[in-house]
Amino acid sequence: MNYREAIEFLYSRLPAFHRVGKPAYKEGLGNIILLDEYLNHPHRLFRSIHIAGTNGKGSVAHMLASVMQETGFRTGLYTSPHLIDFRERIKVDGQMIPEEEVVRFIERYYELIEKTKPSFFELTVALAFDFFARSGVEVAVIEVGLGGRLDSTNIITPELSVITNISWDHTDLLGNTLQAIAGEKAGIIKKGIPVVISEEQEEVRQVFENKAKECGSRLVFASRLWQVVKRESNGNGIQTLYLKDGTGREVKVESDLLGMYQMKNIPAVLTACAMLNEGAWFRANWDEMARGIRNTVKNTGLQGRWQVLGKHPLVVCDTGHNEGGLREVAAQIRQTPHKKLHFVYGTVNDKPLDKVLKILPRNAEYYFTRADIQRALDEEELARVATSVGLKGKPFHTVNGAFQAAMNHAQKEDLVLVGGSTFVVADLLGALNQSGRNK
Repeated sequence: MNYREAIEFLYSRLPAFHRVGKPAYKEGLGNIILLDEYLNHPHRLFRSIHIAGTNGKGSVAHMLASVMQETGFRTGLYTSPHLIDFRERIKVDGQMIPEEEVVRFIERYYELIEKTKPSFFELTVALAFDFFARSGVEVAVIEVGLGGRLDSTNIITPELSVITNISWDHTDLLGNTLQAIAGEKAGIIKKGIPVVISEEQEEVRQVFENKAKECGSRLVFASRLWQVVKRESNGNGIQTLYLKDGTGREVKVESDLLGMYQMKNIPAVLTACAMLNEGAWFRANWDEMARGIRNTVKNTGLQGRWQVLGKHPLVVCDTGHNEGGLREVAAQIRQTPHKKLHFVYGTVNDKPLDKVLKILPRNAEYYFTRADIQRALDEEELARVATSVGLKGKPFHTVNGAFQAAMNHAQKEDLVLVGGSTFVVADLLGALNQSGRNK
């Protein structure tokens, strides 16, 4: 089996949520527990930090991993979904898992896979934990895939749990109230393990407080400890935040993640580092934390978070895709100087379309499209519904086709934004990557 065949096996034989949605979701931890036992519990051989939330968990995970790297730890990072290469999900010190390691795992445990019939995500978690243990990882930052309580990553006992923003997403699986969704995310809180909540949201605050009390876990709201007083962007790929802590002390933090929504994520990272510093195993001084946040993209390779792809016109892609994420994107658009907005937009067929379309800017030209996955909403149907709520644009069968049309129409002072779905961004980055290789 070569790498291409291994990836085809993963996608063709195992139900993958990111491709087909709800039919791939397996409720319960039975399979991952079985796989973990067969692999002799690899996650027990390294420390871990567990990250859940609706929006922001990917950014927080990457920033924390970057801090760990700057502090000198051999650092594992497990995230999902990937954008271009499956191996983006599993990294050690910012480097993707080698192709031969993916092949090795599938070949070695082929019979076990056939017997247990895990989901794509369950097997990927097992692969990540096995690779981290064999690679001598000292600490791994583990991002939840979906929810928390029943997520395959939830077999770990971390040093710290972090829960970011709670918003509407996957309501058919996690519940149709914010309290129910928060309850699923709170499922990563373990007995006696401290937890950081990035935002104090009145609707769900009690859910986290109750769970932490039940588990005897110390709970800290990062938004109570840090206040962003000013934000600056130098136009050269760095934004600067000025924050005050509870004592009134002001600090400056630079970040190579440009989205305004990092104003909610960076306080969570600073709080997490401070809490970890209270333990015996972790020590990070301010310079190491600041370098970690500033060099997140450099250290981890994170893409798709208000990522600038070009200037004149300004070209940006962003993976914000649910109600909360798109509100942040809409706010960022309002703060970004431009003459006209050209929005290459696509979504999946299991999102509440009526809610998200109402969030999008009205004064824009839309290029409705679909990502190359089974879950993608048909571009003609998307255009029809979007037009009925006042958005103006045309359908395009491929993301790259929509993007090229937007670029052909955009003037130098305009903004071309690609988003609405992680998979739309993935298609664009894949096309640009392929174009770059061909050149």
